[in-house]
Amino acid sequence: MYEHQSTYNPNLPLRNLFYIADLYSNLTRDANLYGSKLIALPTPRFIVFYNGEELQPERQELKLSDAFQIPEGEPSLELKALMLNINKGHNVELMKRSKTLCDYAEYVSRIRSYQKSMPIADAVEKAITECIAEGILEDFLRRNRAEAKKMSIYEYNEEKVMQALREEAMEEGLEEGIERGREEGRKEGREEGRTRVNELIKKLAAAGRTDDIIRAVSDKGYQEQLFKEFGI
Repeated sequence: MYEHQSTYNPNLPLRNLFYIADLYSNLTRDANLYGSKLIALPTPRFIVFYNGEELQPERQELKLSDAFQIPEGEPSLELKALMLNINKGHNVELMKRSKTLCDYAEYVSRIRSYQKSMPIADAVEKAITECIAEGILEDFLRRNRAEAKKMSIYEYNEEKVMQALREEAMEEGLEEGIERGREEGRKEGREEGRTRVNELIKKLAAAGRTDDIIRAVSDKGYQEQLFKEFGI
């Protein structure tokens, strides 16, 4: 199972557990699970391609057991996901074997470089034009130029908005904790703020309301309005 992430998520093993459980359930729906014959299953492997801006190692193993409240030397249940950093300059040998991954890393790198000095829409357009001219993801970008531009802008905005909202939520939680005068208050405030913001983002994304996600960053009053609208 392959997945792409632009933000680091330590809960990927748990999510993959849900995915593989559903997959195995569908594959064996007509099988006799109570019989004496062993049911053969496809051997699972979980790969995560990471290209976020947060610094991450070349590769790392994310384990379900890291989330267990009581650690065990040999946990009864385990799931391991290999996260590979596919940003430009990382996992060079892998990039040599996959031109598509290498091209994608170059494409993303150019967008991030250009957006430092121009609006994101212009940065994406410039990156697409250059990549087509230089044979980087050329066929895909020629066929899907409009869609690629739209998704690149959306992904960039979503990543920045989510980070901004989370930082704001953490600050609110810290202030609330200081007022309470207890470390417990600080922790509870941060967690509560992150939970509300994450829930809001999920609901807005599910409803396709990207513009509302972006507006919520700079408009505190509108953010509170959205909390009330969704009952958060």
